[in-house]
Amino acid sequence: MPDRIVPIGPLRIGEGLPLILIAGPCVIESRDLCMRIAERARDISRRAGLPYVFKASYDKANRTSINSFRGPGLDEGLRILEDIRKAFGMPVLSDVHRPEECPAAGQALDILQIPAFLCRQTDLVVAAARTGRPLNIKKAQFMAPDDMGPVAAKAASAGCRQVTLTDRGTSFGYHRLISDMRAIPRMQALGYPVVFDATHSVQEPGGKGDRSGGERDMAATLALSAVAAGADGLFIETHPDPEKALSDAATMMPLDRLEPLLLKARAIREIILRQP
Repeated sequence: MPDRIVPIGPLRIGEGLPLILIAGPCVIESRDLCMRIAERARDISRRAGLPYVFKASYDKANRTSINSFRGPGLDEGLRILEDIRKAFGMPVLSDVHRPEECPAAGQALDILQIPAFLCRQTDLVVAAARTGRPLNIKKAQFMAPDDMGPVAAKAASAGCRQVTLTDRGTSFGYHRLISDMRAIPRMQALGYPVVFDATHSVQEPGGKGDRSGGERDMAATLALSAVAAGADGLFIETHPDPEKALSDAATMMPLDRLEPLLLKARAIREIILRQP
């Protein structure tokens, strides 16, 4: 049976627990920037009363253009993430894209993330599961919520039952993603905690030709809707100056908009937890 309560370092996510926040920049642009974002997001999440996991990708292997910035790579990226964990005492998360990355990522990260485009890649899911770390598996944009059951079963076959599932919208083509909040209870019915990715859900994949566009201002609306639908956590990419970001500039939430959203999200979650 899957674990309905999943540990992420010293934190826990799942049924009956406070809403958890997974947040950070889309990609590691520099050590200094990640440190600054981690510190500010930690302070914001503390004031909002939410447990916090720092997220940043060491390699964005699925960029639209061959010329797009991808990040510092595995070795340097994991060193930066380990520094953040040690400096601030917070769990850290990043994506893995190839099975051979997983052993090193498993040593450095508190939770490994399987990107949406890769969630059906059996070798990757199994390799990540074998690290002994929890997994956050994103639902592919082309999959129905119920289809995530067999994906999670692949992780369980390799000994990992500590899995969270993340929704990031569903693609119907034409540079648009649609978020169906029914996906949250349907994936929870599979037995796993569910996270909602608010900023990727407002993405317009490839919408600007050589890069993705998006509707940043809609992220907060979707985030609150997801919490009302019962999501156990929010995934939000954030940056002090999104327009200058090297990846997902059109969708990342400005850091100064994060706290008001989290206060509302916490209030909604508390109302839900009080219901019989």
